[in-house]
Amino acid sequence: MTNLLVVETSPRGDFSVSRAMTRHFVEEWRAAHPGGEVVERDLARTDLAFVTAPWLHAYFTPPEQHSPDMKQALRLSDELVAELLAADHVVIATPVYNYNVPAALKAWIDHIVRKGMTLGFEGQGLVTGKKATVLLASGGIYTAGSPIRDRDVATVYLRLILNVIGIADVTVVAGGGAKVVDMQEESMGDFVAKLRPTIKQAAGGPM
Repeated sequence: MTNLLVVETSPRGDFSVSRAMTRHFVEEWRAAHPGGEVVERDLARTDLAFVTAPWLHAYFTPPEQHSPDMKQALRLSDELVAELLAADHVVIATPVYNYNVPAALKAWIDHIVRKGMTLGFEGQGLVTGKKATVLLASGGIYTAGSPIRDRDVATVYLRLILNVIGIADVTVVAGGGAKVVDMQEESMGDFVAKLRPTIKQAAGGPM
């Protein structure tokens, strides 16, 4: 059975453009993968701590030497890694804050980049044979030809991290110019509708 992991980041609920993009993506993915399983990880509803000294101590201690406290420190990280490893396709939906990803998504990344689990001890990625789609909603437009293309830090960073852990098949759906929705110059439905063909293709649906 095909498994899709959906990682949501925005705290804005129904007012989130990236979440609206996700809804369309999941709809198209389900149509293209009947019987497939969708696992949702909503970072806005996950009590995801930033990396701490106890977490790092547990991280650098061999698993066979873990104390109960160390196991507890890594419990959520282990759960997040298991979700990632079980997925065939990972979709990360996120807004862009100050040219990069929100802190919650950075925290998720810090928890899933794990030596011996998603990253080899020699630096090779262990999460192979999977696809990833990034659904990016940003106020600015950073696609080819944009005068601020060099500010597209979020896309570069997410591609880099996914490649580091072994996911080379990465598609980015750029929802640039999303500020028109907040400024009520365009409806959410009309804005996302323009992205639907790209979203459908990324989800594996026929063009």
